[in-house]
Amino acid sequence: MQNVRARMVFNVWIALTIVVALVAVAPAQTRARNTVPEKYKWNPADIYVDDGAWRAAKEELAARLPELARYDDRLGSAASTLADALDARQLMEQQLSRLFTYVNLLNDQDTRQPRYQGMRQEAVQLRADLASTAAFIEPEILTLDPAQLGEFIETEPRLETYRHYLDDLVRRGEHTRSDSEERLLAAVGPLASAPRSIFEVFTGSDFPYPVVTLSDGSSVRLTQAAYTELRARSIRVDRETVMSAFFEAHAAFGSTLGTLMSANVQEDLFEARARGYDSNLELALDAANIPVEVYTRLIEGVNRHLPEFHRYLELRRRMMGVEELHYYDLYAPLVPSVELTYTPEQAIELVRTAVAPLGEEYQAVVQRSFDERWADWFPTDGKRSGAYSAGGAYDVHPFVLLNFAGGYDDVSTVAHELGHAMHSYLSNRALPFAAARYPIFVAEVASTFNESLLIDHVLKSVDDPDVRLSILGNYLENIKGTLFRQAQFAEFELAMHQLAERGEPITGDALASMYLEITRKYYGHEEGVSVVDDYIAHEWSYVPHFYRDFYVYQYATSFTAAEALAQPVKAGDAEATARYLEFLSSGGADYPIELLREAGVDMTTDEPLDLAIREMVRVMDEMERLLDEGAAGGG
Repeated sequence: MQNVRARMVFNVWIALTIVVALVAVAPAQTRARNTVPEKYKWNPADIYVDDGAWRAAKEELAARLPELARYDDRLGSAASTLADALDARQLMEQQLSRLFTYVNLLNDQDTRQPRYQGMRQEAVQLRADLASTAAFIEPEILTLDPAQLGEFIETEPRLETYRHYLDDLVRRGEHTRSDSEERLLAAVGPLASAPRSIFEVFTGSDFPYPVVTLSDGSSVRLTQAAYTELRARSIRVDRETVMSAFFEAHAAFGSTLGTLMSANVQEDLFEARARGYDSNLELALDAANIPVEVYTRLIEGVNRHLPEFHRYLELRRRMMGVEELHYYDLYAPLVPSVELTYTPEQAIELVRTAVAPLGEEYQAVVQRSFDERWADWFPTDGKRSGAYSAGGAYDVHPFVLLNFAGGYDDVSTVAHELGHAMHSYLSNRALPFAAARYPIFVAEVASTFNESLLIDHVLKSVDDPDVRLSILGNYLENIKGTLFRQAQFAEFELAMHQLAERGEPITGDALASMYLEITRKYYGHEEGVSVVDDYIAHEWSYVPHFYRDFYVYQYATSFTAAEALAQPVKAGDAEATARYLEFLSSGGADYPIELLREAGVDMTTDEPLDLAIREMVRVMDEMERLLDEGAAGGG
């Protein structure tokens, strides 16, 4: 449930939109895990030495849950008692987060293993048990006189750690229910997570991905990893074959996937109504005190800037040399004659050098991430697709999942995920667990900031017009995927939840129709800017982030925030750099809007978006100049 998720953020963020292979890698780029050298595999033993140690820790935590009951109906008796209760819950949540991190790593390195699926289900149930056991805490705190609570905070030093949490609890008081109601809401937590879990297992293990024949006569099974790679193939007929087959296969399960999504949305609607919120969006945003207007302003602003996006699409059409741009052309390399390839060692060195404006300590930790095996680099059989950073093992270090294929985009993904990892590392080091878990709204700032430093560093060392055109094109691709695509997703997601709020059915067909309409608007289908073929209607069903309620818009807002914060740092502004590093060490010590305002950007205004669009226009101007001067393009 949302209240449980808001307290137990396990710092796992998935870079959905940027993991794109640019170089020719065999479709069977996945390999047996035992063939990958150890230095390229993460080491879950840093958390628990083996599964037996995990189970012992899990059983020890389960046995300690009843200890919380000793504080029931006693929180107002003394400031020390309140601090004892919050400390006890915090320690249990910290241990639970560690349990989750370990089992998630092992599950994601091979999603076919029922052992780790089962262990994760045990952790989910334990989370619900902890939430239910601790459900009395917040309602009881809200019965205290505000003056008494304030006096407790001032007289008990341990409560300073919880000052922001307690202030926020009072703010959300009208949406907190009675002790028994909170226990009931917590107890249904495993049911609430069922749609997402079913989706992950179905698409990760059981989905019958189609087999297609490419133009060279080879046959390829279109797993998620293969689709991500082959949609970027330089041969146009192959791109069309791959994309149409992949989404038509999803269309065949439209009823099933639509039912799963309906269950997911209905769970949100149940909690929104139970807690007295006017909408699912308000429920999701209120956890971090984000004004609803920030969400709607993003969608309105991006729609206002669709002409600039359409200019990018026209630039892509020109560079690819096609008469008519199709949706299946959007991932093809803009400059196929430029193939930038990197080893993991080269990628780490490039990223380490690029982040030099953030200081030697930052650089040293980036190097540690490779030397100490924080990351799992290569695609292997059964491995989860995409990329993410997991910072939930608070007293260990962050972990990073990659599916590295050796292209520049893969290096950009390394920079992105290490941005997350550094945010977790610095916040975990600076703050106690309760304050270190930063809000999701700011989660993508550090990652996108690193990408901005990377492209700035690379461009400073590149004079070749074709290579420069390729790197600048990568920047535009990032804007497409992180700003415009995520705003498109956000608009679709809001419309989907509004269907439920109006009492209208959420079916696979309804979602497909709605998704196609919104996508065609963004890509200028009616204006002839880009053709969005009918089968794209089913793309929604492949996006896992729709099971993370109102998550995707934060990619777009974080992108604009990161661009605003990075510009003065890249210009050598020492004060701006210090503010940014302080932001990375601030975890969840304040509301995200305030954290970003302190760092130097106001997300309640249009300025961050407008600044990002101005930078986009500047890049397009340079690319068009390079093309006019004879730089290569073509698809």
